[in-house]
Amino acid sequence: MRLAIIGLVLLVAGGITVATGVLPWQEVAVLVDRVAPILGFVVAMTVVTELVSEAGAFQWIARHLRGWGRGRSVVLWLLVALFATLSTVFLSLDTTAVLLTPVVVTVARQAGLPVLPFALTTVWLANTASLLLPISNLTNLLAQHNLGGISPAQFAQLMWAPSLAAVLVPLAFIAIVFRHELRKTYARDSTRPFGVPSSRASQDRVLLLVSAVVLVLLLPALVSGAAIWIPATVAAVILAVIFAVRRPKVLTLTLIPWSLLLFTCGLFLVVEATQYLGASVLLGEVAGAGNGFLDLLRLAMTGALGSNVVNNLPAYLLAEPLAGTPQRMAALLIGVNAGPLITPWASLATLLWHDRLVRMNVLVKWKGYAVFGLIVAPLTILAAIAALAAVGPGGLFG
Repeated sequence: MRLAIIGLVLLVAGGITVATGVLPWQEVAVLVDRVAPILGFVVAMTVVTELVSEAGAFQWIARHLRGWGRGRSVVLWLLVALFATLSTVFLSLDTTAVLLTPVVVTVARQAGLPVLPFALTTVWLANTASLLLPISNLTNLLAQHNLGGISPAQFAQLMWAPSLAAVLVPLAFIAIVFRHELRKTYARDSTRPFGVPSSRASQDRVLLLVSAVVLVLLLPALVSGAAIWIPATVAAVILAVIFAVRRPKVLTLTLIPWSLLLFTCGLFLVVEATQYLGASVLLGEVAGAGNGFLDLLRLAMTGALGSNVVNNLPAYLLAEPLAGTPQRMAALLIGVNAGPLITPWASLATLLWHDRLVRMNVLVKWKGYAVFGLIVAPLTILAAIAALAAVGPGGLFG
């Protein structure tokens, strides 16, 4: 509700700029043409992931994760990290924050292990692992459009090295800080009160099978080079049809992320107005120019700072005109994707993650979260920029 209220305020403010002529209608038309397919994809993928979860796919994985860990905390943690990375890369960071967080907390509690290292792994990788594909993050989709609509394969070719670095650094930090917790063992057949919530959907094998097949077919379609909103919409329609037959009560308007849409539309409009008034020119004095290592690091740190002060989406939108080359665009994405690890509002995924923890009675103090983030975020950005400078276009090994 708070997100919707903020979105409504932003939308009204943006509407005033249009009504008063501050932002010309022509610019609004260009903005709509750019973001409409992206928002369509976000809506379709939200419906897909919610229905896949309702079918029991995430619960099925939760039931098996503890067994796959073979009684060793470190193995279970690595499996969670792998799952979080794959979920973020192929289903987006918000999916990881919303759907994977309850699974991870439940699995840790079932095994009798401390929740914190598993919860931190989830939220950090939800942010830092979102560099590899356009579908991983809304900022990536905007960057893909700005880069001339390059294919997902070309995008991954640009981002694979920084993406790998951005995953490894947070994991290394957790492995060091929580080394004692990760050395523990657990009983694979232990029975604890915090079981995975059962639902009628998870008992419907037809729903589970169809959802799994749709998801498996959707993932390669999303990276095939076709307009991503098309396969996402087809998958959403197929799942909606099968649910209409077997569990129609699930199909409600709440499947559509109205608050997120309202917030995003309002934010786009306001930021477009500020850009039109020259905000990006002023930001350019801070972000600098050039494609050298220090230049790229400067741009990435500017994006990270903006993300933690305001939010990663407006930080990206304001700095986007400053990223005139593929290298600089990659550096900006590193800053706004891997940098929002300090403040709770730096990314929507972090807020969604914390909301899920509160609902499950897991306490994470923002002061401690910020202290960890102040260490991890700069190290992650530094490693990712170094990887970009070494392996990216024009780099030592590029």
